[in-house]
Amino acid sequence: PDLTGHEKFGLGNIKYNISRIHVTAVELPSASISLLPGSGIKLVIGNASLTIDMNWNIRTWMFKDSGRGTVHISKVFVTAVFSTPLDNTGPTSISLTSCRTTSGDIDIKLNGKS
Repeated sequence: PDLTGHEKFGLGNIKYNISRIHVTAVELPSASISLLPGSGIKLVIGNASLTIDMNWNIRTWMFKDSGRGTVHISKVFVTAVFSTPLDNTGPTSISLTSCRTTSGDIDIKLNGKS
């Protein structure tokens, strides 16, 4: 979905819109899934990266600009634990019981008219 909003900055507001957000690359060089006896599943992803392309525009009382942008997030580490109740009374369900995510580097490149 598009991201639209405004932020108060200095003497005025900055209105922004980020649209046409597309994930163009995902790398998962280290990923593992393990069973946790009696409780569920543990997912560990290490040193992952993600690249996103988008359109952007901003407007202030003084100027406006728009263009294309790329965001590259690297050194992403995720640990998630899912519980899987083992009762035979209905359909199998999975719920997220804990999740920890960290990212190391974020590189943002904006190309615009200005």
